[in-house]
Parts: sequence; structure tokens; C-alpha cells
Amino acid sequence: MSQDIAEIEYLEMMEYSLNPLIIHTDYKIMYVNGAAEEFFRTDKEGVIGKSPLDIFQESSKDAIRKRIQSAYGKPADVIEETVYRTDGSTVEVELYCHPLMIGDTKAIQTYVHDITDRKEKEKKQTEMVNEVNELSATLVPLLDDIAVLPIAGKIDEEKARMLLHIIPAKVRKQNVNQVIIDFSGVFTLDQVVIDALFKITNVLALLGVRSIITGLRPEMAMSAINQNVDLSSIRTFATVKDALAYMHVNVQEE
Repeated sequence: MSQDIAEIEYLEMMEYSLNPLIIHTDYKIMYVNGAAEEFFRTDKEGVIGKSPLDIFQESSKDAIRKRIQSAYGKPADVIEETVYRTDGSTVEVELYCHPLMIGDTKAIQTYVHDITDRKEKEKKQTEMVNEVNELSATLVPLLDDIAVLPIAGKIDEEKARMLLHIIPAKVRKQNVNQVIIDFSGVFTLDQVVIDALFKITNVLALLGVRSIITGLRPEMAMSAINQNVDLSSIRTFATVKDALAYMHVNVQEE
């Protein structure tokens, strides 16, 4: 069995790989597989003999040069970098490289993994966390036990979960007994928003906090009716001012 494995054509294995692979030595590219040709938008003839440093930003080249030198002795750690394609576009990748003997020549094999989608998800997650944290900080106290919470933007499932976690904790921390949740900054009433609305008001009710919803636009109300959603269990008003009037809070006109 070991003899059969030893006879496997290594270049053929590389060509079957779905990950871009590059073999280089003495800062010259010896070989790239088909996935690397497609990823870097080039062909083998266009890169053979060129420096692997050419794909990196100028500010990264010194660190990459040292990394390549160390990789002749042992595999290097996985790192994240921004690399250039031949058309000038950039892409964020993970890089892993290890030593390789080609005859009597020491070389380096580098694996390139596109992490664009992961980075976009991480960016979206960070933006959403910042948005929800900012939102939770806008629980505006009006009287000792009344506060207004304005909600704005698109609410997806992840954001709804975070709101469900943060809002009750914030309300409890501020000793609020009545909270007006204003949806005037939300333009779409889909199932995610409806579910979030019911869950938030139910959790607050369990904490002894009365919820009043304001700012549901007429088209949003129609959308709820079309979706056979019964909002009768939730006290709703057109505006925050109307809700305050219902709560017998005197609102002075300026």
C-alpha cells in the first residue's frame, strides 16, 4: 500500500485541489494549480518565475519575506492577509505554507483560502452589535417609571435576538414600569419584526413592565392584517405623544 501511495502523481493531486496552491523557491514561483489560476485571474505562464511577494501589499512584504525564510525549516502559522489579483482587485485570505522537497531543491508550498464571506459576516456582526448597543443606550427616561425606546432600521433574526436579550435587562436596570417602544423608524413589518415585537412585550410583561407600541405605519398595519396577525393584545398608538396622553402624562407644546 505504501508503495502505491508513493507513486501518486503529486502535481495531479494539486490540480484536483479546490484551494489555490502555489509552489515557490528563492522568491520565484515554480508552479500554481488551476484553482490558483482562477483565483488570481491569471494563467501559469503569466506567473511562473515571478516573485510570490508581488501579490502582497508593500507594507506586508518585509513580514512575508521573513515568514517565507522561516517556512523552509518548518510549517508556518496560518495568517490573514490582503492580496492582489492580477487585475488589481484585492481579496482577504488565509495563508498557510510548509516546506517541500522537489528533487534536491527546498521549496515552499502555500495554501490560499478566500475568507471574504467570513469577513463580511464578521463585519456585519460587529456593525449589528454596535447598532444594538447604541439602541439599548437610547432607552430615554421620561418620568421615574416611564421610558421611551425608539427602534430604527431593518430587524433581522439575529438583531431581534439581541434586542430580546438587551431590552428587558435595560428596562430592569432603570427600574422602568412602563415602556413605549416606538417603531416609527422601522419601515417593514415582516414576520421577524412581528415575532420580535410579541416576544419583547411578553418578556416585559413577565417582568411586570407594561409595553405600549407606537409608530406602526398604516401600511405596516395593513401588512399585519394581510398576514392574519392579531395585534389586539398589544396597546398601540400612532405616536409617542398619543401614548403619553393615554398614560396621563402632560406633554407641553413648544
